[in-house]
Amino acid sequence: MGEVRKVPVARGIWDEETIRRDLMLYAVTDRMWLGGRTLEQCVHEAIEGGATFIQLREKTADKRERLELAGSLLAICRGAGIPFVVDDDVELAREVGADGVHVGQHDLSCAKARELLGEEAIVGVSAQTVEEALAAWDSGADYLGVGAMHPTVTKPDAVDVTYDELGRICRAVPIPVVAIGGMDAHTVHELAGTGAAGAAVVSAIFAAGDCKAAACELCHELVSTLEGKAAR
Repeated sequence: MGEVRKVPVARGIWDEETIRRDLMLYAVTDRMWLGGRTLEQCVHEAIEGGATFIQLREKTADKRERLELAGSLLAICRGAGIPFVVDDDVELAREVGADGVHVGQHDLSCAKARELLGEEAIVGVSAQTVEEALAAWDSGADYLGVGAMHPTVTKPDAVDVTYDELGRICRAVPIPVVAIGGMDAHTVHELAGTGAAGAAVVSAIFAAGDCKAAACELCHELVSTLEGKAAR
């Protein structure tokens, strides 16, 4: 990598500082945990409890169902004034007018996603190493999702990432980083000193009997933890 890096572009309401702030409690959907409740209901409750960013991740839904869910969740997020992105599916994100997309290392490239969605879109990229983080930044990523920090049934094949490596990634790039994988009210305190902007959670909210209460507890723990952001 060269020494000269691109300066992040301020784009509409989703500029770098806004994205960094809104990554604090990043809720990733998974309907397998809902127990008969609707996803719309649970996302609304999560936002009421303090969720600051929503990602639609529904791998088993067909295209029509994902389109309907995306439209419903986008309206909820618009009403709350928080970002809404779609996992992997750039075409779906473009069709519904989502705020952006999150792509993995083996999905459509960050640069291509940016080309298709435009400069105002939020593009997040998964990373497990400093090298992947730097490559994503150079490709125009707005934020990184780093993990799995702990074993998780949501992504059993995810590569484990240590908190020391998370800290190295946070120091290596100027864009915000959110930690994912087994993050809950009992583990988010481990983010202290890493430089992470927040935690991305799935079951910690959507498997809870009360999504609002679960999000509220997580928000409280994250605020306490992220007050000190000195690097590890």
